[in-house]
Amino acid sequence: MVQPFSAPALPGVYIMRNAAGDAIYVGKAKSLKKRMPYYFSGKEDLPDKTRRQVAETEKVEFIVTDNEVEALVLENTLIKKNRPK
Repeated sequence: MVQPFSAPALPGVYIMRNAAGDAIYVGKAKSLKKRMPYYFSGKEDLPDKTRRQVAETEKVEFIVTDNEVEALVLENTLIKKNRPK
């Protein structure tokens, strides 16, 4: 099971991966620790697409950056590289 609340309270990028290790979502956050509860708090009001994505997530990777601008650039690069669905 995913343990997203071990995320650092720093800016960066997160990559959600499925059981096969494929990137299914790449996102950025000002504070990774504050962003993760949106996905994993068990809220029923999440959009269907997001709920399916979270259900498929087996692992979340975090990459800490020095600031939000670096996170934005890294997110863009990782989306192009990984082509998440």
